[in-house]
Amino acid sequence: MKTHLVVAGYIFHEDKVLLIHHSKLDLWLPVGGHVQRNETPDEALLREIKEEVGIDAEILNRIGTPTNGNVKRNLALPFHANVHSVGDHDHCCFFYLCKALNPKDLKMNDEIKDFRWFEEADLNKSCVPEDVRDIGLRAFEIANSKI
Repeated sequence: MKTHLVVAGYIFHEDKVLLIHHSKLDLWLPVGGHVQRNETPDEALLREIKEEVGIDAEILNRIGTPTNGNVKRNLALPFHANVHSVGDHDHCCFFYLCKALNPKDLKMNDEIKDFRWFEEADLNKSCVPEDVRDIGLRAFEIANSKI
């Protein structure tokens, strides 16, 4: 089975996290998608957020290591990573904490049926898949200590 590299962002605004209702998969998920050729995970995530929901975001979990020697830039650290099935292939996914910069500009593209800002307790609703809930609860735990 093939494995694709993907990224996802748990995007926070006012103590809520953004989830989208994905049209093709018919699931509530964090915003994200495939990392394209010659693209860093950071670039892929910011591109996917802009394409899917029309907003800008800041990826959190950046470290302050100097960019000395051959280092061109430092990338954000994912707070979680996993491999999960999407039917005909697997996704190796890096999950990031993000902060919405212009949440009032939120809009859907054709990949999305709906979007909603979820409070932490809302992640326990039956519409939220178990893995999305569990990773989301961890995202809230980390975000509450940083944001």
